[in-house]
Amino acid sequence: MYGMYGRSFLTLLDYSPDEIRALLDLAADLKAKKKNRLPHRLCEGKNIALVFEKTSTRTRCAFEVAAADLSMHPTYLDPKSSQMGKKESIADTARVLGRMYDGIEYRGFGQQIVEALARYAGVPVWNGLTNEFHPTQILADMLTIREHLGSCAGKKLVYFGDARYNMGNSLMVGCAKLGMHFTACAPKEYFPDAALIEKCRAIAAETGATLTFETDPEKAVADADIFYTDVWVSMGEPAEVWEERIHALLPYQVNEKLMDLAPRALFMHCLPSFHDLGTEIGREMHERFGLTAMEVTDGVFESDRSIVFDEAENRMHTIKAVMAATLCED
Repeated sequence: MYGMYGRSFLTLLDYSPDEIRALLDLAADLKAKKKNRLPHRLCEGKNIALVFEKTSTRTRCAFEVAAADLSMHPTYLDPKSSQMGKKESIADTARVLGRMYDGIEYRGFGQQIVEALARYAGVPVWNGLTNEFHPTQILADMLTIREHLGSCAGKKLVYFGDARYNMGNSLMVGCAKLGMHFTACAPKEYFPDAALIEKCRAIAAETGATLTFETDPEKAVADADIFYTDVWVSMGEPAEVWEERIHALLPYQVNEKLMDLAPRALFMHCLPSFHDLGTEIGREMHERFGLTAMEVTDGVFESDRSIVFDEAENRMHTIKAVMAATLCED
């Protein structure tokens, strides 16, 4: 299907703009089928392993529901259910799982782990999140942008916050691939890796995309179509970094005043979000620093301009497209 049979999905750098658009088209088609209760058992009889070294609500649910809709059986391996990297090497685990399963999802730490799984498994491996990249999230984001704005090409997305890790990296890659205008708005020391920026600049030169790096939020938002942010401390990082991140990133909070500077802009967030005091971490930061919200205010998060739950749903539709495209023969 679309010439992607047997391929892994580790980063959008590995896929051409046409292939990414084909995955989005397939996701839209599968979403329509699900909404109209039309069966699409494209992978009937196949089995997949879901290896989670970092837990997740959206990623696990998206893969499991997508697998069920495609008529596959998933096996979920939580951080305590796998000996990978502890009592068994990544290479050995990959070769064992590759003999039993038709595909493997990995969500965890370094990008080198998911790449090693793909190198040894002999079956498609899908990146559900690593420290460096989060490609399935970007597909969901791009499908959501298409649904609300008609297309991705030519649209301006501004990412606020820590742009050094998976979301900043992956949004930059996705925007470059699809001809979008990407702005990272953060302190200079929180900009993406210079080598990755150069790779994306080369891609952008061919697609019409632009990359901008700005420290002033008021300058960054000019003509923006999308405001995007993420939590300031990622899963697996020590709690001690909260104070440092809050001090550095509070000026980059997405709030009503900032949104007013770009009247047409929509708000996106990959979730979970600390927009109120409804979480343990949110309450702890309120007690320590007096904050009622962190990366985004509750007023923005709950506003009519927020499309975060459309994104969350689209995780399932785009993940389904990735699995169908890589597991179904042409």
